[in-house]
Amino acid sequence: MAVQITQDFEENIKNFEEMFSDCADIKRRRIRVGEQGRRECYIAYIEVSLSNVDWTDSAVGKFLQTLQGMPEEDLAGYVKRNVEGISDAQPFATMEEAAQGMLTGDTLVFLEGYGKALKIPDKGYPGRGVYETESEKVIRGSNEGFSESIKLNTALIRKRLRSPNVKVKESFAGRRTHTNVDLVYMKDLIYPEVLEEVEQRLGDFEIDGALDSGIIEQLAEKRKYSPFPQFQTTQRPDRAAMAILEGRIVLLTDNSPVALLLPATYNTFIQTSDDYYSRWEIASFTRALRYLASFLAMVFPGLYLAMTNFHTQILPTDLLLSLAAARQGVPFPAIVEVLLMEIAFELLREAGVRLPGANGNTIGIVGGLIIGQAAVDANIVSPIVVIVVALTALCSFAVPNEEFATAFRLLKFVFIFLCGWLGFFGFLVGLLGVLIHLSHLESFGIPYLSPFVGADLSGYQDERDTFLRLPLDFLKKRPVYTREGARTRLRRKGR
Repeated sequence: MAVQITQDFEENIKNFEEMFSDCADIKRRRIRVGEQGRRECYIAYIEVSLSNVDWTDSAVGKFLQTLQGMPEEDLAGYVKRNVEGISDAQPFATMEEAAQGMLTGDTLVFLEGYGKALKIPDKGYPGRGVYETESEKVIRGSNEGFSESIKLNTALIRKRLRSPNVKVKESFAGRRTHTNVDLVYMKDLIYPEVLEEVEQRLGDFEIDGALDSGIIEQLAEKRKYSPFPQFQTTQRPDRAAMAILEGRIVLLTDNSPVALLLPATYNTFIQTSDDYYSRWEIASFTRALRYLASFLAMVFPGLYLAMTNFHTQILPTDLLLSLAAARQGVPFPAIVEVLLMEIAFELLREAGVRLPGANGNTIGIVGGLIIGQAAVDANIVSPIVVIVVALTALCSFAVPNEEFATAFRLLKFVFIFLCGWLGFFGFLVGLLGVLIHLSHLESFGIPYLSPFVGADLSGYQDERDTFLRLPLDFLKKRPVYTREGARTRLRRKGR
């Protein structure tokens, strides 16, 4: 049962002290305020969250200075009339609400004669500022990246979308962490039903802690066992702003630099920010490369096994003889060769991620060269297998979204076993299974293969921004995520 904050000042302080007993990082101070110093005031804050170098420049310091020279009988009335209206100052009626207010990194003030606790914002928890994002590199466009502060992240979106129609709806996740979760969207563009479904999914679970957006993503996904993500992730504010302009919703989580974009489709995972900042010819060329790379990252090793083990007749004679000569002296079947090298490259990738700084880059490049060359010299694998595995790795790196690329990395092993067992028939079975799965997959009511399916829902306008990105003059309509009647995004003045 919630403990109410009353007019009894000492009782309030006693309840607060009991709640935060044995908390050395919670600093408490008793001071006297008022014209004659007859009124008691109690402030509490987390040690690193208050600007203790010069209180006169902080909101708390200025607030206390104002109270020092006021008659005692006017203090409570002054706080109620004026202080409750300052930026982000918030009164609390229960001790539990007051504790949560302080734990956001702000200062809590109890004033004798004022029957509430008052939260006053100050510098908050320490955190990173705005840094260049380490993922989703672009050739052209902003290099700003999200940080761990949800307030800063919403401000970075506001900086790009200066419209009162941009709404930020706040909620909390985690029974013990009380992590802030913000839904950012354009009110006149989104489908209200999508927003309601997002809020429902966020309310469907209760967990001890939501320390990153990845936890919320997994709990809110509809198809739990699909290797394909149903939320798109980004660390770029401009990508998030672009998604909002398309009628999508951005989910921000405190303490996480990764935002979730929804709904998400196959096509959105292939797109990058600089697709729209560069000329349409190069944007179309690179996007077509990414589509090809996503396909080859999944099937290339399996196709190699199918052709060399079962369907050698489709290969030119010279190439077939060259492959046979390269495999002279190799003691393992082709499928074992491919699996050995794929596992070795996956280990190198994981080691490169875990090692710090330049060491990670070194182990990825040098380790790949050394292991590949040593395996060929030792006749453990053939040179062509090293080439196939290296090209497959390059294709997976070309997919812009890491989580999306992970789906192809996993399915790659499925195709290796199917093609090693059934040849080209196994390739067709695997491809059919993936297509059936993708055709049944959806993200908040939007088909995953949109706009390749359901293109008529947008009047076939979305097809202009798929394999090829047509010139911006042709992209006059927003995608299907936008509510009907609000899809025009480009028009010529005077026409």
